[in-house]
Amino acid sequence: MGTAVFDLHALAPELILTGVAILILVYDLFIGDERKWTLPIVAAGGILAAGIPLVTLGLSDTTRSLFGGAYVVDGFALVLKGIFLGASFVVLLMSAQYVEEGDYHRGEFYFLLLSAVLGMLVISSARDMISLFVAIELVSSPTYLLAGWRKRDLKSNEAALKYFLLGVVSIAISLYGMSILFGVTGGALKFTEIASWMSAVPSGSAMGVAAMSIVLILVGFAFKIAAVPFHLWAPDTYEGAPLPVTAFLSVASKTAGFVGLFTLVYLAFPAQSQVWRPVIFGLAIATMTVGNLIAIKQTNLVRMLAYSSIAQAGYVLVPFAATTREGSLTAETFASSVTYLLIYTVMNLGAFAVIIAVARRTRSVEITSWSGLSKYAPGLAVLMTFFLLSLAGIPPTAGMWAKIFVFRSVISAGGLANGALAAVMGINSVIAAFYYLAVVKKMFFDPAPEEDLEAIPVPASLAGAIGIMAGITFVLFVIPDVAVRLGYGASLV
Repeated sequence: MGTAVFDLHALAPELILTGVAILILVYDLFIGDERKWTLPIVAAGGILAAGIPLVTLGLSDTTRSLFGGAYVVDGFALVLKGIFLGASFVVLLMSAQYVEEGDYHRGEFYFLLLSAVLGMLVISSARDMISLFVAIELVSSPTYLLAGWRKRDLKSNEAALKYFLLGVVSIAISLYGMSILFGVTGGALKFTEIASWMSAVPSGSAMGVAAMSIVLILVGFAFKIAAVPFHLWAPDTYEGAPLPVTAFLSVASKTAGFVGLFTLVYLAFPAQSQVWRPVIFGLAIATMTVGNLIAIKQTNLVRMLAYSSIAQAGYVLVPFAATTREGSLTAETFASSVTYLLIYTVMNLGAFAVIIAVARRTRSVEITSWSGLSKYAPGLAVLMTFFLLSLAGIPPTAGMWAKIFVFRSVISAGGLANGALAAVMGINSVIAAFYYLAVVKKMFFDPAPEEDLEAIPVPASLAGAIGIMAGITFVLFVIPDVAVRLGYGASLV
């Protein structure tokens, strides 16, 4: 294992993104409105450039430890950083067409987006409480502003305010838990030090205080991933934020919260599964069930996908709650969570890209506005059906494998509780299929409004985003080993 204090190669993705973010701010000052269209190109170029050292670091097959072990670049970090960069690149493709319409005609938008991505890269390598907290704040602060980017829209203002207030509460709860844990462990900050203390200290008052701190930290992260009952900010924020920002929040920002949970549970608290497992078990069941049941009643497609996103978070939590009869964590349960996150990111981004394409014409995201879409935009209707089927876990889509992997990992762990968890997930998958297929029915079997019979033009960048996501979704269905290998390659177990 490398022990360099400062490794430029290991930090190259973060350094490149930092430089490009600053470059965009400066570049924006010296160009006229007629050249604003180049801003997303510069940002996308920065994302691609940051991906190059990820490849070279992966090929080196060496774990690099920096700053005394507080920052680590290993397989887990590289896979998650790749997911973050890929998702952000697609979001940039979605937002590029808005530049022509003057909506995101400022360099600040891309600066904030890249800043949030930088925080996501940092959270993937954070291995102590301080770097984890700083990374969370670096992810959260720019997204508060991005959610309210449409400054003259009351819904956007409401979305940003709710997101900000609940976000501040969540981070305060997490920080309180971290401070208690810091005190009770005698100043331990690194996850490995915390894990050693929890393994060595016998049960007693100190462990009771530590257990309380673990619960507080979990509650704070439950806000970040929109787990029930800490989900109330998500539907209004998703509906009020600009659609590309909503897509970004639903995948990249949510995944960042899960990455924090991954590292804490598997690196800092592995010996305390009796504390965090019941909490996550309850969160998983409530999140799946409440998210799906409320999604059925939605008439707004973005709100429906918001509650769907909440339910999907529950599916990701399922392997967290599944341990063996001995209470140990397995590589299979961990890999299934990472695999599910990867596939969910692809199919959800694809769905939002199609929504953006259709909304440019209909100026609405109400489900009724999708009636008869197959009559005047058959390609978009077919693609949206493909993504919705994937979210439901119906073949021939990658979403089917995502759910199968989670089912298999939970059942193989054994035990009555894990069996019940798998059964609840199966029931929820059926419920979810109902509202996904209801949208498909609208597109193909309901009559189209007379005025919408003309074809929908799709900008090249947006078409590229849809095509990339559809292609990856299909490839991961045909060759699921790609996602599985990445899941096992990112294992912390």
